[in-house]
Amino acid sequence: MTDQKPNANVNTTTNGHLQDKLVSDSIAHNQDITAQVKARQNTGTNPLLQANAQNSSDSVNNNDFTQVQDLPTGTPQGQQTTMPNTSTANANLNNASNASAQTNAQTAKQTVFNQRDDINNPHTADTDGNEETHFGYKTVNKAEKQARVADVFTSVAKKYDIMNDLMSFGIHRLWKRYAISLSGVRAGQHVLDIAGGTGDLAKVFSREVGKNGHVVLSDINAAMLEVGRERLINAGCNNVDFVLANAETLAPFDDESFDLVTISFGLRNVTDKDAALKAMYRVLKPGGRLLILEFSKPVFEPLSKAYDLYSFTALPIMGKLIANDAESYKYLAESIRMHPDQQTLKQMMQQAGFENCDYHNLTAGIVAVHRGFKA
Repeated sequence: MTDQKPNANVNTTTNGHLQDKLVSDSIAHNQDITAQVKARQNTGTNPLLQANAQNSSDSVNNNDFTQVQDLPTGTPQGQQTTMPNTSTANANLNNASNASAQTNAQTAKQTVFNQRDDINNPHTADTDGNEETHFGYKTVNKAEKQARVADVFTSVAKKYDIMNDLMSFGIHRLWKRYAISLSGVRAGQHVLDIAGGTGDLAKVFSREVGKNGHVVLSDINAAMLEVGRERLINAGCNNVDFVLANAETLAPFDDESFDLVTISFGLRNVTDKDAALKAMYRVLKPGGRLLILEFSKPVFEPLSKAYDLYSFTALPIMGKLIANDAESYKYLAESIRMHPDQQTLKQMMQQAGFENCDYHNLTAGIVAVHRGFKA
């Protein structure tokens, strides 16, 4: 991949040899990282994990993530593989999940998900009744969607990066690079990457904000967040924390906490996008910036038809072959079609309070980067 700055008309006909190399390099990189992690776990020689274990005053499960009340003010904390008061936190999460299950027994029977992925679900039978929303092309109760989305990403987490390279022919890297170029991030700033998953953007932001800055990688899905944490720890990022958080509420975070909030390919999976946009506005500092990178609506009709054919035939096949999960990738294709178009999302951002909103189409509108500012 070259260092040339991509523009808003990134072409899907990128040189085939470059695409092949991107995919090959990505697969080799993922295999190398996996081998290193396994070797370190077997020998117990991972210095980063050992250092975190020595600094922890409690003996807790490595699957736990940082609680926001443990984040210092204005001081980078670094990766946390543990969090204090785990039993209390897990009890609260279990109670919330059990309450949701009791109020929607039918949903509990139809879905199987990690209880920690259903954290702070604002949609229950009590709050929303039988109000419905979309899950891809299916219609489901609002209280049910969050658990269904959790199932999808728990299933695909381990193969997520490889599949991104294969599905986009490596072009997703150019999309992300362009989005980062619009972020305006500077040294010393605080960044929140929502639905950050495997940490592509957070890794770059970690370098850009420097030792006096701070990045929080958040995701509602524990499996995705675990992949991102492992990846960034091995990359040596020491100014990043990892927090399970619901994008609709961002409940763990205080008002006006961040200079930059980003969400990359995650907004379309949120049950209530308006609520999420308002939460993002709340946690931004005055003058802060929101950056949304998301699939959108192609502006060239012939491309739109070819894109539909590719999405609903090739993606499920690749999902089956690579991730052994065709249904999840069928949902991902459907969720893209159900996401608001460019102008609609811009209006939603304005209604949430953002000013000077704009968007930039990439690859003829297959993807768009939206920006908005908090006055």
